Parts: sequence; C-alpha cells; structure tokens
Amino acid sequence: MHKAFLIGVVACCLAAAADAPYAGKWKMNVAKSDFGETTLTYEPTAGGAMKATMDGQSYTFKTDGKDNMTPWGMTAAWKAVDAGTWETTEKTNGKVTSNSTLKVSPDGKTLTIDAKRVKADGGTSTDSMTFQRVSGGPGLSGKWRTRKMNSSSPETMSLTPKGSDGLTISYGNIGAACDARFDGKAYPATGPLWPAGWTCTIARHGANAFDVIWKKDGKDMYRSTLTASPDGKTLTEDSSAAAASEKVKIVYDRQ
Repeated sequence: MHKAFLIGVVACCLAAAADAPYAGKWKMNVAKSDFGETTLTYEPTAGGAMKATMDGQSYTFKTDGKDNMTPWGMTAAWKAVDAGTWETTEKTNGKVTSNSTLKVSPDGKTLTIDAKRVKADGGTSTDSMTFQRVSGGPGLSGKWRTRKMNSSSPETMSLTPKGSDGLTISYGNIGAACDARFDGKAYPATGPLWPAGWTCTIARHGANAFDVIWKKDGKDMYRSTLTASPDGKTLTEDSSAAAASEKVKIVYDRQ
C-alpha cells in the first residue's frame, strides 16, 4: 500500500509538470511585442574611441575593424563606411554570427540597423531595428530609443518540463538551452551560438508563470517573468536588464 501510494504521488507530479500551461514550443510575435523602452547610447571617448551602452552594459570600440569584447561575451568589430554609415561584425566563440549595417538618416533623427544573423541550423535571419534620436549628435553620437523591429525569422523557444521540479529552456535560432531546476541554483546555458559563462536560475511564479534570472560570469544581466495566457495560446515575457530600468514585453504564439 505504501509503495502504491508513492507511485501515485510521483505519477501525479509528473502529470502536473507535463501539463504546465507554459510548456510547449513558442514563436515570437514581433508585431505584438513592445521594445519601446530599449535605448542605445554612443559617446565619444578619449583617443578617438566610442563607448556603446545598451541594457546598462558598455564597451568601447574604434572603427578600425578590430574585435572588441562586449559584456555579453561576443566580440564586435566596427568599420566606418562614410559619415552616416557603419558596418559591424559580431563573433561568438570565434565564429561570425552577425553582420550589420548602421545608418543615420540625413536629418540625423533616425538610426536604422539592418542585420543578417547566422542561425544554428545553418540558415540566416534578416533583422531590422529602427531607433529615434532622444538626444545628442551629430552622427552616431547620442541616445537612441527603439521605435520598430522586424525579423524574417523570429526566435522560437521551447519550454520542456523535466519531471516535477525541472524545466529546459531552449532557443531555436541560436541553438542554445538551459536545463534547470526550481531550486534557486544557477545552471549553465550552452549552445554553439551562445557565449560561454551564461547561466539561468528559475523559480515558480503562480500556476501559469515562472521567473528566470540570466547571469554572465555570475553577474545578473536580465530578469524575466514568462506567463501563459488563460487560453494557453500566447506566452508573454516581461523582462528588464538588471543594470537598467527599461522594460521589454515579448509576446510568443504557441506553435
């Protein structure tokens, strides 16, 4: 009787985990998402360098085509094409993962970033972000706020329960995953297009949601709450960078 009771409890817990409303495969709905609080800042520094800041994290670069390490673990190399155009190449684990062109409009009010990103399956995604100038100038210098984003291949995310106390978070485009448990511990996030040193920590947040803390080399970088809608058709990720007050809302559709 005691053994049968234990088996019943385990079966119940496993069923509950499998039925978590956020479990399944999801695809970002760019049109319904809101990146409006995200900003980019570029500031001239001594020696002809430029300081780039996003999500409260900064790095410096020169437009000499040399790789510069970023706080996120990838490198960025910059080249100036003309007074209003720049090209950047990002590398992750030594491999090129993105090529972008940045253009400031003739009136200096708009910044457009067009990027071609490498996907884990060998394909590419063409992404575009438009920013409105908040302050500063001329050229790239100043603060820019996100106005619009488009992607030919929006990111997909799979949430797979692992027994009664675990969850695997995996991303399709970058082929990365974090296999974690609801125990407050940090677990490694790994993948061929994901820089080394990242971890995730997960915690339950009611019946339909969970929280995630993303860290790089032990430093808090992002905090998110992912909530499934009552009908189970959408998943909303409300997040913010640990070092900034800016908030982002990403909406995913169930696949």
